[in-house]
Amino acid sequence: MSSLPTGIDPAWLPDEVLRDVGSRRVLVRGEGPLADTLRGEVAYACRKFGGAQVTGDASHDLCFDLAEGGDEGPEGFTLERRPGLTMVTAADPAGLLYGWFHVVRLGESAFTTAPAQTHRPAVALRMLDHWDNVSVHPVMGQVERGYAGGSLFWQDGRARGDMARVRAYARLLASCGINALSVNNVNVGPVEARLLTDRIEEVAALADEFRVYGLRVHLCVSFAASMLLGGLDTADPLDERVRAWWREAADRVYAHIPDFGGFVVKADSEGQPGPFAYGRSHADGANLLADALAPHGGTVHWRAFVYNHRQDWRDRTTDRARAAFDHFAPLDGRFRDNAVLQVKHGPVDFQVREPVSPVIGAMPRTRVAVELQVTQEYTGQQRHACALAPMWAEVLGFRPEGEQGPSVGELAASGGLVAVSNAGDDPFWTGHPLAQFNLYAFGRLAWQPDADPGRLLDEWLESTLTPARTDDPERLRAGVRSVLAGSWATYEKYTAPLGVGFMVQPGHHYGPSVDGYEYSPWGTYHFADRDGVGVDRTRATGTGYTGQYAKPWSETYESPETCPDELLLFFHHVPYGHVLHSGKTVVQHIYDTHFEGVEEAEAARELWSSLADLVPEAWHARVAERYEEQVRSAREWRDQVNSYFLRKSGVPDRYGRRIH
Repeated sequence: MSSLPTGIDPAWLPDEVLRDVGSRRVLVRGEGPLADTLRGEVAYACRKFGGAQVTGDASHDLCFDLAEGGDEGPEGFTLERRPGLTMVTAADPAGLLYGWFHVVRLGESAFTTAPAQTHRPAVALRMLDHWDNVSVHPVMGQVERGYAGGSLFWQDGRARGDMARVRAYARLLASCGINALSVNNVNVGPVEARLLTDRIEEVAALADEFRVYGLRVHLCVSFAASMLLGGLDTADPLDERVRAWWREAADRVYAHIPDFGGFVVKADSEGQPGPFAYGRSHADGANLLADALAPHGGTVHWRAFVYNHRQDWRDRTTDRARAAFDHFAPLDGRFRDNAVLQVKHGPVDFQVREPVSPVIGAMPRTRVAVELQVTQEYTGQQRHACALAPMWAEVLGFRPEGEQGPSVGELAASGGLVAVSNAGDDPFWTGHPLAQFNLYAFGRLAWQPDADPGRLLDEWLESTLTPARTDDPERLRAGVRSVLAGSWATYEKYTAPLGVGFMVQPGHHYGPSVDGYEYSPWGTYHFADRDGVGVDRTRATGTGYTGQYAKPWSETYESPETCPDELLLFFHHVPYGHVLHSGKTVVQHIYDTHFEGVEEAEAARELWSSLADLVPEAWHARVAERYEEQVRSAREWRDQVNSYFLRKSGVPDRYGRRIH
């Protein structure tokens, strides 16, 4: 490795975290590009902290050994800590590299005696989707739903010439366990489409940078590429001319990128072309691309984000939440083995609170990848501190068939965990420095879906806020832990209540607008009227969405008496006076949580301010600036939401607080 480009935050890999390994005598046994990357890491650490990289039988106290016949499996490693020797063994070089970063995380404790432990990723594919445009789009900008500056990969309509930042990013991703990424937007425009053909050399240049850290590159492609790029008059997946074109396209890609991961496709969704135009199914569309990729070992990720975005808001029988299940569950078993159905973790669109999508548990004969969103489109857009690991842990721990069935994390093992990335060319990578934790936590949860979010936060804090950055690391870590640990709950309190979702400004989705989407064609309604609020999704009187779940969840969600409070308005239209399990009425809950959320945001701002003497100036200034905006926005949410429901319900706050 080489030093980080000047002016770029090191995130959770500052040089200081290398001190304990860099002061050792280190031996690396093994060959290949990833073993060479490991040697580069060792050499850099030893130069910094006085250790030595040794060869042959020279004495050493840290060893990385590529051992044939081990049972660690792909990417796994075994860590053995004996007196005077810490040893990492793996069956392949990727395991050695992951073992290196694990030892770096452990620091001094990696050199204390402990029983041998084998570490294996629970999920084989751990992937980031980047929504980057090659050229700046007039509406979507450089990165669609990106809140950290421009693209890391593309600049002025071409691949970046200086790849040092890309290499540094690859290292960050590998260090937390991510092993794949797509490098362009799922909403494929004409320029992005050409990456598949005459600009594949630019993608290959990126793949060269990511390969050395064990990441495989994927491309988002247009389903209609045979027409956009190939000059055909059709994209019918059963037309032999179309099939031949895709085979040739895949051959061309693999000629340039032998370890290419595959394609990501958004089809028949929000205006993107798809197989419906030809009377074909999504299985037909996915299998077209799967067949083209199969000879090369590639995979197609077919997104299940398919719904009617031209709804009539007056039609209460149409339900956007139902759409993915209705479209895809009947196709279970019809997808090729190298086709993965990529399903958003909730049925609507990355809201601060949603139930788990029923699709995830409904397709046992299909490889399913679970999609999360690291970029905070609906959770503060990296202007608000909102640590999402607790949300993701709840999702990954959910058991669609009840307590005896597999968890979402276990179901994702065959297809993967995928997330929409939150990184850009901002000096802090993620715009808000504290949003770095979301990127780190996704990688670590993808490796171990049942990991404790609190432990991951501590890991990140210990790596990021090292003694080299402050003279009182424990006070600083305690302060940051305090502001982040409950930040998802705080954000939920001052935004959309009880699982109802949205209530955001149309288009850019930042800030409150309670009726912003209420009479639109997008299907994102709360149906508030003078009598009550919420969407009736029951089988008895509503859209029937609850019937898409297996028992016990279909029964739990069917009744307001058993539905969890935090999801009540997602599943039920209830009176404002409906009493929650907490003992509060719905409208009083709305008032109370919005006041509480603002108070908690204000307290977090003040706590951060008190840490000014402990944090590097640029770090502190950026976070302080973001907290000012978070408090301003939280107050705006409080005032708009509380005022709206006071007017709708006519019920005053029981405590007589001023509602704007």
